[in-house]
Amino acid sequence: MKILKFGGKSLSNGEGINKVVPIITDKVNQGEQIAVVVSARGSATDELEAILAVAAKNGDYKSLLEKFKQYQQNDYTAVDLSEEFAVLDKLYEGVSLIGDYSSKIKDQILSVGELLSAKLLTAILVEKGINAKFADSRIFLKTDSKFGDAQPLEQVSKKNVIQYFKDNAAFVNIVTGFIASNINGITTTLGRNGSNYTASLLANYLNATELQNYTHVDGIYTANPDLVADAKKIDHLTFNEANELANFGATILHAKTIIPLLEKNIPLRILNTFNHENEGTLITATSTSGGIKTLSVLEDLALVNLEGRGLLGKTGVDARIFKVMGDNNISVSIISQGSSERGIGLVVAESQATKAMIELEKEFENDFYSKDVNKISVTDDVSVISIIGQDLSTFHKPYTALIRNKIIPILFNNTVTGKNVSLVVKKHELHKALNVIHGEIFGVSKKINIAVFGHGLVGGTLINQILESAVAIEKRKDIKLNVFAIANSKSVLFNKDGVTPNWTNEIQTNGFSYTIDDVVAYANENHLANLIAVDNTASAAFVENYIPLVENGFDLISSNKVANTLSYGFYKELRKVLAENQKSYLYETNVGAGLPLIDTIKLLHLSGENITKIKGVFSGTLSYLFNNFSAKEVPFSDILKEAIDNGYTEPDPREDLCGNDVGRKLLILARELDLQNEFDEVAIQNLIPEHLREGNVADFLTKLKEFDPIYSKIKEEQEPNHVLRYIGELSGDLQNDKGILEVKLVSVPSDTALGGLKGSDSFFEIYTESYGDRPIVIQGAGAGSAVTARGVFGDILRLSDKG
Repeated sequence: MKILKFGGKSLSNGEGINKVVPIITDKVNQGEQIAVVVSARGSATDELEAILAVAAKNGDYKSLLEKFKQYQQNDYTAVDLSEEFAVLDKLYEGVSLIGDYSSKIKDQILSVGELLSAKLLTAILVEKGINAKFADSRIFLKTDSKFGDAQPLEQVSKKNVIQYFKDNAAFVNIVTGFIASNINGITTTLGRNGSNYTASLLANYLNATELQNYTHVDGIYTANPDLVADAKKIDHLTFNEANELANFGATILHAKTIIPLLEKNIPLRILNTFNHENEGTLITATSTSGGIKTLSVLEDLALVNLEGRGLLGKTGVDARIFKVMGDNNISVSIISQGSSERGIGLVVAESQATKAMIELEKEFENDFYSKDVNKISVTDDVSVISIIGQDLSTFHKPYTALIRNKIIPILFNNTVTGKNVSLVVKKHELHKALNVIHGEIFGVSKKINIAVFGHGLVGGTLINQILESAVAIEKRKDIKLNVFAIANSKSVLFNKDGVTPNWTNEIQTNGFSYTIDDVVAYANENHLANLIAVDNTASAAFVENYIPLVENGFDLISSNKVANTLSYGFYKELRKVLAENQKSYLYETNVGAGLPLIDTIKLLHLSGENITKIKGVFSGTLSYLFNNFSAKEVPFSDILKEAIDNGYTEPDPREDLCGNDVGRKLLILARELDLQNEFDEVAIQNLIPEHLREGNVADFLTKLKEFDPIYSKIKEEQEPNHVLRYIGELSGDLQNDKGILEVKLVSVPSDTALGGLKGSDSFFEIYTESYGDRPIVIQGAGAGSAVTARGVFGDILRLSDKG
C-alpha cells in the first residue's frame, strides 16, 4: 500500500482539487492500493483560528464564518456539509457569549477543516466512480489530552489502524489528517505539520511501501526558491539529512513526520500536485551521493547573550541556563560558546527573547553582584542559515564569500558530525547571505552585479561588450555578468535583472537623477551580491564616491586616472579603506589602455625585483603626432590637424599637448613602486607655445601653424638618423621615498625600439636589476575606446574570478 497525502494548497478550489482527483483516480485505475490523507482545504485552518479570535472579542464573526462556508461548499452544493457547519455555528456562538475559549474548544473548531476536506473529496471521488470512503481519524488515532499538540498513544492507535483498514480494505479510504481523539473520544490535534504526521503514522502502522506527500512545489530545493532564484531541486536525500533539514526550519518537513518512516525504512517522496510529471524528491535511508544538500532557514529569532569574565572555569553554568529555559518552556535552537565560557549565545524565538533575558537575570542575580556575569543582552531580528551536509574542511569558501560581501555572521556552530553548519546573521542580511552562500557552494553561475558610471565612448563600448559576451562567458566560466545600473553625472538607469541592449534609449526615458546613496540603497534593497563599481568618467568629483562605495561592499574598477594622482594622502587612505573592507581596486587601463603594464610592474615589485627605471611613450595621441612628423616632410600643423580631424585628440587638443595626461600616468606607475611623489613634482615639458595656452578652443584651432617654426627647428637640429618622441621617464634611486619623474620631448636613434615606433602605439621599457641593460618591452595599441573598454572588461573578469 502507498499512502498519499495532499496539502491545503493542493486541495484548494479550482486548479488544486481539479488536479488531485485525477491523480487519485489514475492510481486506482492502474490497480494501485492506496489510502489518502488530507489537510484542510486552502487556508481553512488559519481562517478558523482567525474567526475564533474575532468571536472571543465578541466581534462580527458571523460574516467571516459565512464567507468560510461559501468557499468550502463552493461548486459542490450537492455535498452535505451541514453537520460540520452546525458544529461551527454552535461552538463559535458559545465562544462569543463567554468571550473566551479553551485549548479543547480550539481543537474541536480547527478539526472541522480536515473533516470538510475529507468529506468533500470522498463525495467527488464517489461521483467519479471510485469506491471511496470518508475515514474520520478520530475513530482510530488515540492520543493523550495535550490539546493543540497531542502525542499519539502508539499501541492502541496501531491496533485500531490495522483493524480499521482490514475492515475497510475494499475502499479507498480518505483520511482526515491533523486530528485525533483522546481515550474519552474528545477531539485533539497533532500540532504543527499534523497532517503529514498522520500520514507517516499510517505508513508506519500499515507497513506502506511509500509515502507520497503532494505539495505545491516540485520537491525539496537547495534553498527556498522564493529567496534564491537559482535554487535547484534535490532528487535524493537521506532520512538523516531530511531530519536535519526539518530541525532547521524546512516548512515542507517536520522532524516528527520523519521518525515513523525511519523506524520502518519507508521511502518518502515529495511531489508537486500541479506538476504531476515531475518525480519530486525521494527520501530514503541511504544515499549514493554525499556533500552539501541544501540551505535551510529559521526566521523570527533573537540571540540572547550572556557575558562574564567570572564564568571562566566555573562549572554548571550551562546546566543553570538550560534549567531556566526548560522551566519557562523556551526552546533553544542553537547554543554557542567559547571554551572559556566567557561568552554564551542562545538562539531563541523572538517572541520568547525578553522572557529568556528576564529569567536569566533572575537566575544569575548573585553573579552580577559578584561581577562574574557582566551583561545579559538580546539581539533582535536575527535568522539562522543551516548548510546541510557542509563539511568544516571546506566551510572557509562560503564564509569567505560572505565576508567579501560585507556580511559578518554573528556566530556559527556545527553538529557533532561536522557535516552541518549553522550561521546566525542579521535578518535584513538573510536574503543576500543565502544567495551568496548558494552561489558559492552549489556550482550555479556566480552572479557579478555591475554598476557602470560614465557611458560615453569607453563606458558605452564596455556596456555593449559585456552584453554581447555575457552568454559565452557564463557558459565558459560559470560567471554571470549583470549590469544593474548605468549612470552619468545627471541620471541613472536601474534594472536588477540586467540592462537590455536598448539601454541607450531606456536611460533617456526611464533614467532619473540620483546620488551614490541611491545606488547603494538599490543594491541593498534587491540583495545584490558581488558588487563592482566601474568608473569610466574623467571626473575628480566622482572619485569622492570611491570610499563610500567600498564601505558599502563594492569592488572598484576605473579607467579614470584621477584617484591615483590626487594627493599621496588620499592615495594611501583609499588603500587603507580597501584593506579594511577586503575590497579590490583595479585600474589597468589608467596607463597603456589595454596593455598589461600595471599588472607587470605590480608583479615585479611584489616579487622583490628592483626596478631601476621606466620610460616610454605614454600617449597614443602624441605617439601618432611625432611618429608621423618624424617620418614625413610636412609641417607639424598638418599632422596635428589630421589627428584632430580623425578624432585622435581631445576636443581641446591642448589637453593632450600640455603633457599633464602623460604626467599623471607616470605618477601612477611611480606610486605602484611605493614612491610618495606628488603630481606637482613631475617635471612636464608643455608642447604648446606659451602664448597659445590660454583662450578658447575655436581661437586656438585657427593658430595651429604657429607650431610649425618651433617644431621644424627642433626636427632640423637633431643628429642624423634620429626621430622625435614625447616620453615619460621615471628614474633616480627608486628604493627611496621619491623618484625623478620627467615628461619631455627627446630625440632618439631611429634604429632603436623606441625610434622604430609606428602609428599611435604606446611603448614602455621597464629596466630592472635582474634584467640589466635589456629592458622588458611592452608595446601595442595604447589608446582608443574599444581597446580601453576591453581593458576594463579584463579587470571585471579578473575580479569576477577572485575568491
